[in-house]
Amino acid sequence: MRHALVIRRASGADMPALLALVAEHAAFEQLPERASRRPGSLTDALDHDPPSLHAWIAQIDHAVVGYASATRDFSTFDAAFYLHMDCLYVREGWRGHGIGLRLWETVAAFARAHGCAAVQWQTPWWNRDASRFYRRLGAVEAAKLRYGFSLEDT
Repeated sequence: MRHALVIRRASGADMPALLALVAEHAAFEQLPERASRRPGSLTDALDHDPPSLHAWIAQIDHAVVGYASATRDFSTFDAAFYLHMDCLYVREGWRGHGIGLRLWETVAAFARAHGCAAVQWQTPWWNRDASRFYRRLGAVEAAKLRYGFSLEDT
């Protein structure tokens, strides 16, 4: 029996499921300390009008099996809006069933509908499965180093 995959917008009401996915995703990327420590801020970002964060949940029956999240940003180089896809994650055991593709298609459709010229994202260098997936989409890699500076520790 096949079950229907539903991709839907996430809201603050989805916080328990979303936080579980974020924690799994952070552990998968070998960054468990980065899992959201501020669920209230995450809820506010999703429920703000307009939202500061856009997120989608992939669900089969009542099981939450993946998510994607993004923010709309502006590129100085391109002089155009783009969507920064912050996360795209599918739970182990559900990968290889087209869920990641459906999440990606949802993100890309949102970007087009909101006047974005491109979608940008990153993935860890060692995540070869993700790299293959993104190349199959037609994505082009950009060789850059990513830096972060915590303003909370200073």
